[in-house]
Amino acid sequence: MPNGIEVAKDAIEQFQKIQKHMLIAKEENATKTYESLKDDYLSLKAILNVAGVNLTDIDKIKE
Repeated sequence: MPNGIEVAKDAIEQFQKIQKHMLIAKEENATKTYESLKDDYLSLKAILNVAGVNLTDIDKIKE
């Protein structure tokens, strides 16, 4: 069973991956893809906030 650090690390990696794809979708004007990714982004952001992760430096989207 993963510990809290492993769970946070995995969530951070997923958060960064989602952001990368969101930025690409925005650049390509793929609005449906962007909105779909935004749901995952907001969920991960909420999980990381509850876990006490400071998103200041890693949140590139700022929504």
